[in-house]
Amino acid sequence: MNEHDAIVIGGGPAGLATAAELGARGLATVVLERGPAVGATWRRHYDRLRLHTVRWLSGLPGLPIPRSSGAWVARDDVVAYLEAYARHHRLDVRTGMEARGLSRRGDAWEVDTGAGALHAPAVVVATGANRVPRVPPWPGRDAYPGRLLHSSAYRTGAAFRGEDVLVVGAGNSGAEIAVDLVESGAARVRLAIRTPPNLVRRTVGGLPTQAVSIALARLPLSVADAIARATARLVVGDLTPYGMPRADRGIYTQMTRDHQIPIIDVGLIDLLRARRVEVVPRVEAFEGASVRLGDGRRIQPAVVVAATGYEPGLGPLLGGLGLLRDDGTPSIHGPATSPAAPGLRILGFTTPPTGLLREIAIEARRIADAVAAERPRRDAQ
Repeated sequence: MNEHDAIVIGGGPAGLATAAELGARGLATVVLERGPAVGATWRRHYDRLRLHTVRWLSGLPGLPIPRSSGAWVARDDVVAYLEAYARHHRLDVRTGMEARGLSRRGDAWEVDTGAGALHAPAVVVATGANRVPRVPPWPGRDAYPGRLLHSSAYRTGAAFRGEDVLVVGAGNSGAEIAVDLVESGAARVRLAIRTPPNLVRRTVGGLPTQAVSIALARLPLSVADAIARATARLVVGDLTPYGMPRADRGIYTQMTRDHQIPIIDVGLIDLLRARRVEVVPRVEAFEGASVRLGDGRRIQPAVVVAATGYEPGLGPLLGGLGLLRDDGTPSIHGPATSPAAPGLRILGFTTPPTGLLREIAIEARRIADAVAAERPRRDAQ
């Protein structure tokens, strides 16, 4: 019944890297991608997006990102790289095919695609954390007469030239969208923050911050936080006079325990100092055309961009297997598997301080080694 050695669900970087590594070990692997092409999520990102990790630490196994893409790879170049990667490794990618259900059948997994079932002893779920846009259920949200959109629907600030825009969310998307809006001629840009973020420069002394993080990640959290905090005082400075409150926790503690990535600066720091981006408290509610903030103030933006993150949307696949935490994130990751789900592995749902694409490359190799090590036992049955 087993049509393949492994099925990979998701045609983004994590899925493609894992499929390439499985193929390199002689395992017949198929990749299921619900979108029309590989890297579907990347294709939907806003126009100015670039990797916040440096090119030479972001390539997937077996094919580096071309030097022509520059140090900080643009969205379209990432998409082109993923397409080239699938071709280079001759991956069997089935686009337009969504995994709708996952169940155990004897010694194999059955993946329901809606167009028939596929079977394999090993399955890797690599659908990505940015799957289902999340907009908080703010009171009065549905009656707001202005324009409200999630950051997943934002493409370019040119569409909001001359507008009064409120960006909600202090992650990298919110920060970069705020910068894009200012540079595209928005009349006013405010950034609403709930949890004060850490801000870091993209490079420190000419060295990518990611390279520094790789070294610091090996230290105890308190030590890494202290070094990062001292560095931030020198290269970022105190932004509280410009409305940006200090983060409550250190960079590495915030990433490891809160899963909150620091803002990698692409212009926000300078715009805060120039007072061209105004920081305001969290959004409490929508009241007609007004937005009530955490300090009681009411403002009337024409546009609200909710850069409020995503949900992994793993319930349909993993909800019945006991592998999801209360927040919907998976309880296993990488080569680890569960006695309740033998042969099932999950990749791409962490927030490592060393860079997600770098860690995907490492974990893809480990997953492929684990799956290959299980094959002799299956062949002997």
